[in-house]
Amino acid sequence: MLYIKNGIVVDPKNKIKAEKMDIFIKDGKIVEEKDVKKSECKVIDASGKLVVAGGVELHSHIAGSKINTGRVMRPEEMRYVRLVAGKFRACVGRILMNAPAIGYEYAKMGYTTAVEPAVPPIGSPHTHEELDSIPMLDKLALPVFGNWHLVLKFVAEKNIEKLKAFIAWALERTKGFGVKVVNPGGVEAWMYGGNMKSLDDKVPGFGVTPREIILSLVEANEKLKLPHSVHLHCNNLGIPGNYTTTVESIKLASKFSNDKRQVLHITHVQFNAYAGDSWRNVASGAAEIAKAVNSENVTIDMGQAIFGPATAMTGDAPFQFTLHKLLGARWSNKDSEVESGAGIVPIAYLPSNPVHTVQWAIGLELGLLCDSNKVVIATDYPNGGPFTEYAYVIAMLMSKKMRENELKRVHQYAQKATVLPTIETERTLEEVINMTRSLPAKILGLENKGHLGIGADADVAIYDMNPLEVDTSSEFEKVYKVFKTALYTIKGGEIIVKDKELVKEVWGRTFWIDATKKVDPSLIKQDLEDYFKYYTVEIENYGVDEAWMRNPQRIKVV
Repeated sequence: MLYIKNGIVVDPKNKIKAEKMDIFIKDGKIVEEKDVKKSECKVIDASGKLVVAGGVELHSHIAGSKINTGRVMRPEEMRYVRLVAGKFRACVGRILMNAPAIGYEYAKMGYTTAVEPAVPPIGSPHTHEELDSIPMLDKLALPVFGNWHLVLKFVAEKNIEKLKAFIAWALERTKGFGVKVVNPGGVEAWMYGGNMKSLDDKVPGFGVTPREIILSLVEANEKLKLPHSVHLHCNNLGIPGNYTTTVESIKLASKFSNDKRQVLHITHVQFNAYAGDSWRNVASGAAEIAKAVNSENVTIDMGQAIFGPATAMTGDAPFQFTLHKLLGARWSNKDSEVESGAGIVPIAYLPSNPVHTVQWAIGLELGLLCDSNKVVIATDYPNGGPFTEYAYVIAMLMSKKMRENELKRVHQYAQKATVLPTIETERTLEEVINMTRSLPAKILGLENKGHLGIGADADVAIYDMNPLEVDTSSEFEKVYKVFKTALYTIKGGEIIVKDKELVKEVWGRTFWIDATKKVDPSLIKQDLEDYFKYYTVEIENYGVDEAWMRNPQRIKVV
């Protein structure tokens, strides 16, 4: 049992704004004082310290074939040793860290839950093996659906019942948590040398459009009542002028209603927020996107670019080839059966580069212009840069003065191509805690995450700052230092970081969704048998069994 004493608690979900409170923990949960014996509790004196829920990472590529290929393509990363100490395992990698380092670095920041957002379904055993190698965190994985032949077939047939049955089957087999869609139809078109340039282009061989794919998957997802909405990577990522496609995709949400959560989550929007018609006149389309986000039942994450090394890796093979040609950089392309594709390109963001400066500014614009109940802090690790720089993003959102200082050191093209210099908004502490805790948990449908209410998972972060005494607008350097490393991180009631140092390794759960009771599996039996004639594995050997996983947590949808 733990007794966190006299902390200054910020808990947006429960409308607690910097109040002095005690927190009690028993059996991995937040409990009432009457449920513990104080004399038997381990006491943490949090007087004058900020106490919040553990961070929830909504979108970070932390496991699977893409990140492993990225590691191979950047051997210099493996020469960077981060930590070899006592009972903790060796940590290597500067940006593309190995599995132990990922878990440790998130824990040191005060994060306790993370989502791997793009799993090639046939690669799910590999992904789960790697997720099981990441300590400290609870984890979730999102298999990709937007170019899977069976999805395209059922969309073409306008058969939502079969699509529902297929989603339920796929989530069970991959032990996935929700429906991810990457460049719908575009990766399939790439097999024929094309792409989807508009929502109404037709996918070769199937005659369906990205608009139809998105709408059908959202309809099936909503009818299944899955905890998380469709998680969409829009068409035309990384192309000047693509903000119009993003706005059009966001407006598709108007065809659905859901009182409990968003009906569509748009991911790493910075990469889909470009105005202009070439890289010579690229500019920000963030303001128009923010208007659409604020008026529709959607949420987004920023996809913030961080200056320095990064590695582009997405299930969007056409974009990665375009980036390879643009940069002349190394490139890897992957094609996964009849399911998906992917590409990997090492990159770096430079403050002296006008395009990179615009990308950096757009992410911040989205974080400032969108309603704080609709936008989540994320870098799309490693695409936009390391998650270890979330403290930098937080400080920038909270301080106009810091933004003004940074704008002086970057390429001045940002002054005319973005609206960042004119934005007066400064996020409050409650807003950034919401954007890193309460909101991502709500978006995912994880009711016991992201808050400190009774019954919540005992995932807690304590930071060395009294929020009642700090002017976050002017003391931005202190804000950065504070959020860089937590004073304490508590995972499931166990102290894993103390005095900013790792003290214990723990293993979290992997959540997955079981919706099989909501569908009739016989609807797709023949379709599966027909399509698996083209696979390199038999259907009986496809996917992941719970017995193979370190600590699976099944969530049944009934």
